[in-house]
Amino acid sequence: MSYQLGQYNTLRIKKFVDFGAYLEADEEEILLPLKYMPENPQVDDMLEIFLYLDSEDRIIATNLKPKAVVDDLAGLTVVAIHEKLGVFADWGLEKDLLIPFSEQNKKMFLGKTYLIKVLIDEQTNRIYGSNRLDKFLKPIENQYIEGDKVPFIVWEFTDLGAKIIIDDQYSGLLFRNEIFRDMLIGDRMTGYVRKIRPDGKADVSLQMTGLENMQEGRDIILEKLKANEGFLPLNDDSSPEIIKETLQMSKKTFKKAIGNLFREKIIKIIPEGIKII
Repeated sequence: MSYQLGQYNTLRIKKFVDFGAYLEADEEEILLPLKYMPENPQVDDMLEIFLYLDSEDRIIATNLKPKAVVDDLAGLTVVAIHEKLGVFADWGLEKDLLIPFSEQNKKMFLGKTYLIKVLIDEQTNRIYGSNRLDKFLKPIENQYIEGDKVPFIVWEFTDLGAKIIIDDQYSGLLFRNEIFRDMLIGDRMTGYVRKIRPDGKADVSLQMTGLENMQEGRDIILEKLKANEGFLPLNDDSSPEIIKETLQMSKKTFKKAIGNLFREKIIKIIPEGIKII
């Protein structure tokens, strides 16, 4: 039965020992330590486990779930710094993930969260992380057009807004005035392509444009009204911050949507807010 380091594997329990169980993998036996054993295991049971090297470079199986497997991206927090090797980040396993100095895009600090790509050294089988993500990204050619809905992960924040990675492959940007909800490095979200730039990067919005965006805004407002007994303490005079916090949309979208609902006689606008008729 073959296996892959840095990935989830389904392996058969071959035998038990005092300190755990050995799993069958090709012609090897891989230790699943006692602390990672499921309840009432039996010989020949098939277990889904994650494989990686322990601190002594032995292959170990665990039922713990890492925040990312090899070739995945995840937001990881630095928990230790080694002056010669690099930094170590918490990725959900007992052995923290090394991000060598050579794989750091810029100096990394204790307690800070960074977007990391998990990799494996094909020579040593050691798993490590990289924050130098530009080298893994490709320019957008004909994969997307304006208006396409795209998945993305938050990379880092700049003065312009949030750098993002679209579909784990392409570079994008959410301008600061397009951010209408809380987001953290490593958050996975969806957005809409606003523009493909000549350099192959994309400007992305959290909201659809035009009529589609207004329709989505209507739906969100109606859903919120129904959940609050038909009333919301929001109107044209409400601050953009309150609208963003309550509905995760811009004030511009909110005004268009309630205007449409008002004209269709679905809501009425009163000094205290909006109310379903």
